[in-house]
Amino acid sequence: MLKVGVFGVGHLGKFHLNNWREIDEIEIKGFYDPSDSNADEVAKDHHIKRFNDPDELIDACDIIDIVTPTTSHYELCKKAILKSKHVFVEKPMAHTINEAKEIVKLVKEANIKFQVGHVERFNPALLAAREYDLNPMFIEVHRLSQFNPRGTDVSVILDLMIHDIDIILSLVKSSVKNVFANGVNVLSDTPDIANVRIEFDNGCVANLTSSRISMKKMRKMRLFQKDSYIGINFLDKKTEVIKYKTPDDKDVFTFDVDTNHGKKTIAIASPVIKESNAIKMELQSLVNAINNNKATAVTEVDGYRAMEVAHLILDKISRNQIS
Repeated sequence: MLKVGVFGVGHLGKFHLNNWREIDEIEIKGFYDPSDSNADEVAKDHHIKRFNDPDELIDACDIIDIVTPTTSHYELCKKAILKSKHVFVEKPMAHTINEAKEIVKLVKEANIKFQVGHVERFNPALLAAREYDLNPMFIEVHRLSQFNPRGTDVSVILDLMIHDIDIILSLVKSSVKNVFANGVNVLSDTPDIANVRIEFDNGCVANLTSSRISMKKMRKMRLFQKDSYIGINFLDKKTEVIKYKTPDDKDVFTFDVDTNHGKKTIAIASPVIKESNAIKMELQSLVNAINNNKATAVTEVDGYRAMEVAHLILDKISRNQIS
């Protein structure tokens, strides 16, 4: 039985607590949160012990789950890693790129399991899309949300767009060649809306737009590749695939088109989306990685690469704002 300690029991931390309780191989040892109101609510509703000393909670556990503000991620990760504890930390994994680089080094030296909470990797719409052979050469992304002061401790790049940066880096098996970016600070001291173009060495191009001051929510990614188009709706959990029909395609809508190479049959498929709990899946995947001594689903290197691109974007935006 693996013992878990949760750091931060605010809005998202409470979701983590509820999901840890549904994982058989886990015992929740306790939590740490400096907010008395958060702590009193959790202690009352969940009957879980509150620890007032972070080190005491770390010492009592096998896994440390960090769901605190980004500025505290590095120190808590470092404390846990140096005590040889496995770590789950919400994205972004650290506040600065140097902190992230140090975490990667510490994890390698400690030989522990470390997972970054890029929860969209477990979105059922993306999982359905991954059943196809994905090799995108053009990607279009829109991630829009309504304003919430709770997320403004970091820019929209590190708050929202980093989800899509992580997914794109996992899909495009090539190095980043160029980044172009523009953004505007609207209601906070950091960019609230941004438009980014990422060019890869293999010729793939990704256009990303993220905003946290939209009137409506949107989380869509469109992948264009040779012979097919894949649309992923992370919010509504729907996936659509349009491609040339193959003998393996069953129960799809089809129509014929004339091309330069003769008549072709187009298939439109809406894959069955398996209902799932993404937060529980990501926490369970860490437990599985520990028990089976396998790599985590989103490693510290994955988290670092996403942060590296995110900070490159922020640097480009900053330069454009100055000029």
